[in-house]
Amino acid sequence: MLVVFDWDGTLIDSTGKIVRSMHQAAQQVDLPVLADDAVRNIIGLGLPEAILTLYPDADAVRRQHLREAYSRVYMAEDVTPCALFAGVEQGLQRLQQAGHHIAVATGKSRNGLNRVLANLGWQTRFDATRCADETASKPDPKMLRELIAYFSVAADEVYMVGDTEYDLAMAKNAGVHGIGVSYGAHAAERLYVHQPIAVIDHFTELDNILL
Repeated sequence: MLVVFDWDGTLIDSTGKIVRSMHQAAQQVDLPVLADDAVRNIIGLGLPEAILTLYPDADAVRRQHLREAYSRVYMAEDVTPCALFAGVEQGLQRLQQAGHHIAVATGKSRNGLNRVLANLGWQTRFDATRCADETASKPDPKMLRELIAYFSVAADEVYMVGDTEYDLAMAKNAGVHGIGVSYGAHAAERLYVHQPIAVIDHFTELDNILL
């Protein structure tokens, strides 16, 4: 079995940091500061896709400036690491001890994911990782299809765990099982639209599904 995890809002409690960083970056480039809910809505997308969704009327140059400002602000904020959600570290260990492969498919950049994994000392925690800037942004299924090919597993042996509708839409587009978590960026009602096999309220509930 292959279990693929989203990162922000699923394994690590970074939603607030993402929202604050986008607000600060918008101020720096003289774009309007949007509501918190608007920023939470784009968590899970790759950064270019997220910015285009938030500011569709901004020209390409202004969007690039916002992208650069966000990266600077978030990196400065990331000096203080975000906390893992309760039960994550032990839950990942139980999955691996049971013989399952674990992987990450995230809207973060490769540099961003590598930085946070290094901060946690988790460079070898996952069997494989995929990032939006090296494949395609969710809900495109490319990241999952690459992982399916890498591990040579059938789609019905794969579970995608995430906190946003983009995670579960990607799972559905790839023909794998989707599992939503209700404690992240998107409300459970949005997750159920994409027909996950379950929506859980705590990470430890994965044991009842996968072990």
